[in-house]
Amino acid sequence: MRDILEEIIAHKRIEMETYKQLLPVSKLEHLVTPLLDTPTASMRNALEMSETGIIAEFKRKSPSKGWIRREGKAGEIPIAYQQHGAAALSILTDQAYFGGYDEFIQEARLTGVTLPILYKNFVIDAYQLLQARYCGASTVLLIAAALPKDVCDRLLHLAHDLGMEVLLEMHDERDLEYAALGPDLYGINNRHLGSFVTTVETSFRLAEHLPPEACKVSESGISNPQTICQLRSVGYRGFLIGEALMRCEQPGLALEQLVMAVRKGATEKD
Repeated sequence: MRDILEEIIAHKRIEMETYKQLLPVSKLEHLVTPLLDTPTASMRNALEMSETGIIAEFKRKSPSKGWIRREGKAGEIPIAYQQHGAAALSILTDQAYFGGYDEFIQEARLTGVTLPILYKNFVIDAYQLLQARYCGASTVLLIAAALPKDVCDRLLHLAHDLGMEVLLEMHDERDLEYAALGPDLYGINNRHLGSFVTTVETSFRLAEHLPPEACKVSESGISNPQTICQLRSVGYRGFLIGEALMRCEQPGLALEQLVMAVRKGATEKD
């Protein structure tokens, strides 16, 4: 099976050229510059201060599952997540494979979302960092497997220059050398992007290889409050949950129930 990541990145390169023709870099920079005086919310701080650390994700579609919630509205679900206990949000902005748009972040902000928002996309170009800042994101995702290390380092610093934090996503031991770049958040994706096999054991296995002071985030395949409590015990402070919530009739209420269960589990453990 061809690694879906290769396919997505190839498509993303073509997509970037189209965007740059429609809105040149200089014009996008002009739109972003006035925003730089307004600080963004820190996702790292939000996760480290949270009892649960849940990053609730607005995700309508995925390459492996197809449509998860085609009718999901960015003007309704993200604000519901905020109202029902999310520590931070993640919003998919890739259109071709995940049915997302940058405008979803703008819609969420217009409804009153103030939580840190992760720009969840396949960032390969500085242009996308400008897009992320313009639409209201406070954190951007950089994927180790999608970027040469020097490019990842450059994009990380550019994101910081734009006032955003970086969640660096790693999948296996081969990606761990990227941890030395010093991102704000260290993500471990439990889903293999070639086979789509998902196992939370990946997060447990790689935890000890990350810096002790790192703000660690476990991504994909998380739905059980007990799993969250176990991951917290090995140092994780963030837990990205999308599909498990988006498939529920009322994602906000489903999140509230999960938050309560995690808090209860933490109390019982103490």
